[in-house]
Amino acid sequence: MSVFEAIVLGLVQGATEFLPVSSSAHLALTPWLFGWKPQGLAFDVSLHIGTLAAVLWYFRDQWAALVRSTLSLVRKRRAETEEEKRVLFLALATVPGAVAGLLLEDYAETVFRSPKIIGVTLIVLGLLLWWVDHTVSRGRELGTMRWTDALAIGLAQCCALVPGVSRSGSTMTAGRALGFSRPSAAVFSFLMSMPITLAAVLLKTPDAIRAEGLSAALVAGVLASAVSGWLAISVLLKLVARRGYGIFAVYRVLLGVVVLYLAWTRG
Repeated sequence: MSVFEAIVLGLVQGATEFLPVSSSAHLALTPWLFGWKPQGLAFDVSLHIGTLAAVLWYFRDQWAALVRSTLSLVRKRRAETEEEKRVLFLALATVPGAVAGLLLEDYAETVFRSPKIIGVTLIVLGLLLWWVDHTVSRGRELGTMRWTDALAIGLAQCCALVPGVSRSGSTMTAGRALGFSRPSAAVFSFLMSMPITLAAVLLKTPDAIRAEGLSAALVAGVLASAVSGWLAISVLLKLVARRGYGIFAVYRVLLGVVVLYLAWTRG
């Protein structure tokens, strides 16, 4: 893989990881569209080092508070404050995705990366995102979250193993369906990305390094994903507060139609 290809993939990963448009779909489709050699799941996951750094830096104050709350939980063995409860909710929301990732890892690397499957899931989840965002009440804030809400959002995250579903898209859609405001759904989705992403990075990055070494391409891709990831978070939080998720739903449907057309014409 060339440095140029890695930078393009890094920019794509960072720009789409936090938007509800499916970064895994874009990473699978980009080589397919340009005729590049497929980079494999291990390289894709390695790019998440950059987006992990982006979400940790952007929400550094919140992460510091969550770390303090975690230490307090360990000491007191009960959750009393809103931040302490949020630590438990994030832990609970992470469990379903972690279990599903271990059970369906082989499918995620092979069957689920079919362009036809990606095209269909882009369209279906785009329509679902639009419908939920425009029909469900939107007043709840994160302080009203219950353990059942966290579990439901965690179960939704499992669907993101299929490229085209989108981890952020599925969790934001679930959050909106539960009545959370657009910013609240987005922030919880960003926060819960850290544990599952960190686990995937620790599991898959050694495979990428063994395959290609700590190459200039890998480093360039990670740096590119960090920069574009930070920008994506900034844009999304401002955009959803004013305009909602409709623009992303339209993009998903249009991209899904294009992908299905190309998959059909290419046989």
